[in-house]
Amino acid sequence: MRTASRDHRVGLLETRAVPRKDHGGGPGDQSGPLSCHSDHFLVHVEAPMATSEEPPPPPPSSGLPGGADLEEASLLAWLFRRSPPQAQPQPQPAGEAELPAYLSALSGLGLEALRREPGRLAEERAQLGAQTRALAFAHYKTFIRSAECTAQTRRGFGGIEQGLDRLLGRLPPFAETCRNFTHKAEQIAQSRRMNNLTLNRHTEILEILEIPQLMDTCVRNSYYEEALELVAYVRRLEKKHATIPVIQGIVAEVRQSTQLMLTQLIQQLRTNIQLPACLRVIGYLRCMDVFTEAELRVTFLQARDTWLRSILAAIPDGDPYVHITKTIEACRVHLFDIITQYRAIFADEEPLVPPPGQEALNESAIFHGWVLQKVSQFLLVLEQDLQRGVGGRLDSLLGQCMYFGLSFSRVGADFRGQLVPIFQRVALLTFQKATQEAVNKFQEEMNSYTLISAPALLGGSVPAAMSSAQPGTLQPPMVLLDFPPLACFLNNILAAFNDLRLCCPVALAPDVAATLEEALRQVAKVILAFHQAEVMAFSCREQGLFVQFCMAFLEDLVPYLNRCLQLLFPSAQVAQALGVPPPQLHKYGNLCCVDEHAIQEQLALVLPEKETVPPLPEEKELLPETPPLLLDSEPPASEPPASEQEAEPTGEQTSWQADGWAARIIQHEMDHLRGVLYIDKMDSNTFVNVQWATVND
Repeated sequence: MRTASRDHRVGLLETRAVPRKDHGGGPGDQSGPLSCHSDHFLVHVEAPMATSEEPPPPPPSSGLPGGADLEEASLLAWLFRRSPPQAQPQPQPAGEAELPAYLSALSGLGLEALRREPGRLAEERAQLGAQTRALAFAHYKTFIRSAECTAQTRRGFGGIEQGLDRLLGRLPPFAETCRNFTHKAEQIAQSRRMNNLTLNRHTEILEILEIPQLMDTCVRNSYYEEALELVAYVRRLEKKHATIPVIQGIVAEVRQSTQLMLTQLIQQLRTNIQLPACLRVIGYLRCMDVFTEAELRVTFLQARDTWLRSILAAIPDGDPYVHITKTIEACRVHLFDIITQYRAIFADEEPLVPPPGQEALNESAIFHGWVLQKVSQFLLVLEQDLQRGVGGRLDSLLGQCMYFGLSFSRVGADFRGQLVPIFQRVALLTFQKATQEAVNKFQEEMNSYTLISAPALLGGSVPAAMSSAQPGTLQPPMVLLDFPPLACFLNNILAAFNDLRLCCPVALAPDVAATLEEALRQVAKVILAFHQAEVMAFSCREQGLFVQFCMAFLEDLVPYLNRCLQLLFPSAQVAQALGVPPPQLHKYGNLCCVDEHAIQEQLALVLPEKETVPPLPEEKELLPETPPLLLDSEPPASEPPASEQEAEPTGEQTSWQADGWAARIIQHEMDHLRGVLYIDKMDSNTFVNVQWATVND
């Protein structure tokens, strides 16, 4: 294989070296591979000269061989070539580096020397060719190896070219990968810088990360001042670094702890907390800036109201009296403390000019509305317990409630005026219930009562002197003992009077009298029903006993009850309450007495007619007479006369006119009825009446 390759390459060299056969190589030239290799070498030596530009056409040949003509033509072309204008200098081949020096030396030779120069060059060329041939013969293996190396090099360069193509194809992905690597490397470098910075700031970062845990610890241990400082610091962090996720998480956890702190503070207000602690809690709530001023007031009142309701709910309600007394005590003490705390914490002064952009809010109305609500709730509980019944201890409850209302007058919440209607209704309801029970019991006894058993009692058990009540005393009529139904009825009414006496408002006089009169009317109806049921079977004696029964009822029982009413409601007190003189009290009807005439009319049908006896002259002298009014001085002449209309006992209207002091007295009393005092009509400096001009007009 190596020999074939060498022959192939020699043949190629021989083909390329054919032109050198025309040029005489001397007698020692030989054909064959050796001469071919030598000629090839010469061709390669002359190759640099053939790379120059094309010379102008050479002069006609002077009979020199073809090879010499070619060399001369090449030399002339090289000598006479002209560089293109503004051409860039080209790098010279390695063989042309000595040519300028040779040409300079050649131009200095004489003619003979020039003529000998070609021969010398031919000899030198022949000598060089011989040396080359000798070198080729001596080192032919080297040339063969060089040819093989050249072929391998060519193949290697082909592979290199293919590899370069593949490399160029893979360079763009590699560049993209390099760019990704660079980007990741930059990220890693940045992360490393951040890690280094985090490591350097580890203590500070750890403090920030521990803020939620520290906040939770402060809240659970009631270190509210430190917790508020942490909240303020977290708010500043949020304003500066609101976009950092870690800061957002810290803010969220701190808000949860803040909500827990808010719940704990409000829960403290729902306990038995004193004023200093209330001040601290409200101060913390204000620092948290969660509520407005109005909302803070409402929250405080709601929390304290929750605690108060828990205290009231813990009171046992089995016994109405115990429940209401403990409720009064709890409300009086704790409600007063809450009001004191509120007034110490919040100011009720309204700003003269409300802040711009805000509506004027009457914050003091929140407190007054809450107090009114508490008072209303207490009054409701009081009325419910009173309706359930407290026995004969109504006066004690009234005293406690009045003291409760008086204590609240120091804080501007005196509600004693609202207690009066409640106790009036309860007292009246209790009296009405008692009278109705008395009527029911009387009816039950009358259903089983017979007049046959009465003679044994009438025979001598009661003296005749005791048949009527003693004057000037309030002893019950002893004659009623002969008639057990009337005695039992009177005892029940007296028990109702005794219960009413403990709490007996003067305003109840008309209602009590009307209730008692209605009860007496019902008793009269029961008596009439008894008469209708038994009249057909009455004997003469039973008829007389029945008449005595009715007379005891009309002449003993009813007048005695009227005297009891006058003792319960004295005329002087009733007149003072109405603002009228006691002698004029009869003008307002039967305010505190029972209409005996109306009751007598009910039983008139079953009673015999009574003979009327005119009064004796001595009795007429005992009737009281109204003394005349004696006046020692006269009023000013400018005082007008006064007139008054009144009703006589018979119901007829009469009028009379007075002047002078009598007119002044009439006007003074009329002013009393209208609620006007004399100080309202006088000049405080001179004590002179300044209303005469108005009266005269």
